[in-house]
Amino acid sequence: MTNEQEKHNRVLLAEDEPFLSGMYQTKLKLDGFEVQIAGDGEEALKKFQSGACDIVLLDIMMPKLNGFDVLKGIRADADAQKAKVPVIMLTNLGQKSDIEQGLLLGASDYIVKANFTPAQVVEKIKKFLN
Repeated sequence: MTNEQEKHNRVLLAEDEPFLSGMYQTKLKLDGFEVQIAGDGEEALKKFQSGACDIVLLDIMMPKLNGFDVLKGIRADADAQKAKVPVIMLTNLGQKSDIEQGLLLGASDYIVKANFTPAQVVEKIKKFLN
């Protein structure tokens, strides 16, 4: 891994389903990423604001704050650099209106979990970080 890659390998994974967060965390770690897990929307926003991450994987249906509200908070961050961090919506909500809302709010991409393997998700992450 080059120094450039090492600088861009911190993922914040906001996912409330333990099986899924564990599966994605395992795959991401195997591919050399540092992973922080947030089990609800409030925790995701707090971890984003207090820590450094290079990309966010964000579920929509989560306790406390949903993914759309978390995304609004990320894009409204006072730190301009942090507000530009890529956010990939990673959700089972595949309705056109949900996708449009996510992209309108500033999501970098929108992935319906059922349509992508963890390996394909990692490939998308790598494209955004290079």
